[in-house]
Amino acid sequence: MDGAVTSPLAERLHAQFGNRVRFREPLSRHTSFRIGGPADVWIEVATPAEIALLQQLAAAERMALVVFGGGTNVLVSDAGIRGLVVKLGRPFAVIEWLASGEQVQVRAGAAARFKRLVTEAAARGLSGLEFAEGIPGLIGGGLLMNAGAFGGEIANVITGVHGVDAAEGERYLPRSALRFGYRFFDLPTGFVVTRVDFGLIPDDGAAIRGRIADAKRRRETHQPLGWPNAGSIFKNPPGGVAGRLIESVGMKGHRVGGAMVSERHANFIVNVGDATATHVKQLMDEIAETVWKERAIRLVPEIKLVGEWETT
Repeated sequence: MDGAVTSPLAERLHAQFGNRVRFREPLSRHTSFRIGGPADVWIEVATPAEIALLQQLAAAERMALVVFGGGTNVLVSDAGIRGLVVKLGRPFAVIEWLASGEQVQVRAGAAARFKRLVTEAAARGLSGLEFAEGIPGLIGGGLLMNAGAFGGEIANVITGVHGVDAAEGERYLPRSALRFGYRFFDLPTGFVVTRVDFGLIPDDGAAIRGRIADAKRRRETHQPLGWPNAGSIFKNPPGGVAGRLIESVGMKGHRVGGAMVSERHANFIVNVGDATATHVKQLMDEIAETVWKERAIRLVPEIKLVGEWETT
C-alpha cells in the first residue's frame, strides 16, 4: 500500500469496492505499450454513482482522479500515476441500438471496444464508422482524441455525450455543446464520460463491407504488427504527414534502449522487448528535435503522456 493512501481511505475503498480496488497496480499490465509504473490506487467502477463517490473522495482527500481507458494511446511514466486511477467496468461496455428517423441512434458505453461497434454497425447495414476499422481501444478513448483515419473522424458521427460531472452529477452534453479539433476533444474539467451517442446512416451492406475491407488492407500494409506500440506517436502537421517527415530525416529503425522507430511506419515507436517510458520519451524528443532541425517543422505528440514526469 502506498504512503499517499491513508489507512482510513484504504479501508473505506475496500469496504465500498472489495476486490475491485488494488494498490500499487502495475500499469504495464493495462497499456498496449506494455509500459508504465504503478497506480497508487486502481479502482474498477460499475455505476455512475460510484464515479460520483470517487470524485467526492478525491476532492476531499486532495488527490488526483485519472480515468484510464484501453491504454492504447498513452505513455505512462515509469514512476506511475499518483492518486485514484479509475477503470470503467463491464456495465459501461453496453451498446444499444435506437431507431430514430433517417438516422439510427447508437448509444455505446465508454468502455465498449471501438472494433466491436464498427463490426456491429456493419452487420446492421449502418454507415459512418468504416474509417474506424482497426482503430484500437475503447469508445471513450476514441472520443477524447477524436480518433480518425482515411478522411473520417469520430466527431462526424457523434450526436451527444453522457457522463458524470464532478460538480453537477450526471449530465448529458448535446452535439451543439461539444467542441472538436484535429485529434482533439475539449472535455469539460471534472467530467467523466460514461456513454457516447452516434448517428449512423443505413446503406448497402456490401458497400459498407467493401469500405471496411479497404481500411483494413491499408492498415495491415503500412502499420507494424507483432510489437507492442501505442499507435501514431505524432499528429500530422498542417500540410504534411508525420511518418514521411520522420522517415525523410533518417530516423526509421533508430533506437533508444528498447524503444525503436518502426521500420515499417516511421510514426510508430515499438517496444522491442525491454523498453521503458523513459526510453520512449527520449526517442520522441530526438525525433522531434531532428525534424525541427532538418525540416523546420514542429511535431506535436498525438499520444498522451500521463503520470509523473521529470521536467527539465
